[in-house]
Amino acid sequence: MIKQEQNAKIHLIAVISVGVAGFFFHLSLSEWIVIVIVSGGVFTAEAINTSIEALSDTIAPEYNHNIKQVKDFAAGAVLVASITAAIVGLIVFIPKIIALFV
Repeated sequence: MIKQEQNAKIHLIAVISVGVAGFFFHLSLSEWIVIVIVSGGVFTAEAINTSIEALSDTIAPEYNHNIKQVKDFAAGAVLVASITAAIVGLIVFIPKIIALFV
């Protein structure tokens, strides 16, 4: 998936960046758990989306309104998972960044 999907590459870079930041800020065990869960959720949603797209393209290679809707819903799930992960990241990291300047 990471080799074929541009968005998966972006998510991987984000996860690596968050991991580096997590070590820098010495995240607690509970913070790591939350970060791992939401990161896994994004990759899970991306894998499901990629699978749905591949299956849809196999079943209906030509344009199909219903298939487009299914693909859009799956992509929307990735978006929701990504936004959720970003919000969790902000909740975890903003106080730590502010503490650097206080």
